[in-house]
Amino acid sequence: MASFDVVNEINHQEVDNAVNNTLKEVSTRYDFKGLHAEMEYHKKENRIHFVAAESMKLRAMKDTLIKHLIKRNLEPKALEYGEEEGTSQGHVKMNATIREGIDRETAKKIVKEIKTLKLKVQPAIMEDRVRVTGKKIDELQEVIQHLKTKDFGIPLQFVNLK
Repeated sequence: MASFDVVNEINHQEVDNAVNNTLKEVSTRYDFKGLHAEMEYHKKENRIHFVAAESMKLRAMKDTLIKHLIKRNLEPKALEYGEEEGTSQGHVKMNATIREGIDRETAKKIVKEIKTLKLKVQPAIMEDRVRVTGKKIDELQEVIQHLKTKDFGIPLQFVNLK
């Protein structure tokens, strides 16, 4: 039996590199000269912490981070942004949480979508991934191509095709 897994995994080193490149770019930009701007990546908590002098600068930092994530082949959909808050120094801060794994509801949607194809494959939810098994690799590849066209709100990767 052939199988593959549908997962949502993030390369943490690439996220760290994107954050560092964003900080480097922001530090050299003219519109940020003399203004407070910081960004920290907390790997253990799976989040990125932004602090900027004003709301517009915070959005500019966010857009720059998205640009660097795309350059490193990471999906910006994996980030879930929190609300902007004020700080005691008069700055603006925000957190972005990195979503990893596939939650139960999304996994159910993926399984339902696979079953609409009416192929001889079996999708099964396994913790934070969906395993799809079938006899023919061609059918599995057809499932992969179909899932790539759908938007489930999270980035999907297809691994362990055997």
